[in-house]
Amino acid sequence: MEKHVMDDITSHFTALSSVIPLRPIRSAQDYDHAVATLNQLLDAGAADEAHPLSDLVDTLGSLIGEYDEKHFPLKDVTPIDVLQFLMEQHQLTQSDLPEIGSQGVVSEILRGKRELNLRQVKALAERFAVGTSVFIG
Repeated sequence: MEKHVMDDITSHFTALSSVIPLRPIRSAQDYDHAVATLNQLLDAGAADEAHPLSDLVDTLGSLIGEYDEKHFPLKDVTPIDVLQFLMEQHQLTQSDLPEIGSQGVVSEILRGKRELNLRQVKALAERFAVGTSVFIG
């Protein structure tokens, strides 16, 4: 690549990077700036794949995702953990889940003595408006 082309790229990249953080995120301040910038891009319609800045949204989202994975790792949760969480959130008891079965069946599932079957997974996903994958181990 010729020097003048490299100089142009450097100049443009420096100008763009002063507004949009196109580098690895190294601090909480960098992270906050990246998230705020991503939100502005999304508000401007750049989530649409036809938008000229959609690739920029993908790139910035990837940088934010890398930081998240490193600094805020997700804990492994089981389908039972998810079910217990949703029951707490919705203030439900075992007898409030007839789509799973009797209170005894629900109890066995929550204690790990029994696994959810496909019918129960589908019913729970519909009831709580979540994907079925959250109930599959």
